[in-house]
Amino acid sequence: MDKLANVTVERLREALNEAESAKAAKRLMIALAYKDGVSVDTLSARYGLSRSTVYSWLDRFEYRSIEEAVHDDSRPGRPPKLSDKQQSALQTALESSPTDFDYEQSSWTPELLQQHIKRNFEVSYSLGHVRRLLRETANR
Repeated sequence: MDKLANVTVERLREALNEAESAKAAKRLMIALAYKDGVSVDTLSARYGLSRSTVYSWLDRFEYRSIEEAVHDDSRPGRPPKLSDKQQSALQTALESSPTDFDYEQSSWTPELLQQHIKRNFEVSYSLGHVRRLLRETANR
């Protein structure tokens, strides 16, 4: 258990108190437990992660600052279909009633939002993606 030799428990605890996301807190709790002697196998089972993920997270603390270790590197992914301006317009629409856009329904459904996006932005999204957009908006 020579990993994290250069990282103190005190510094990990400080970072845990300042953690801004659940994922960062989880990584810090894993590092603290590892420093306390909990095996990678046990941590893997406890947190429902693969052993390779636990090792990868612990390695991050070896080669990066704690602040960098708890965050993922940015991944480019697929570019959004909607421009920033269109995303802003969609957000405004979701904060409004569908009746403001001459729809008969008084609340947004995935099907109605899918139709609205197609009509106003000429972009097709799957119903699953539209449901995710509605969930994300509800959580803001």
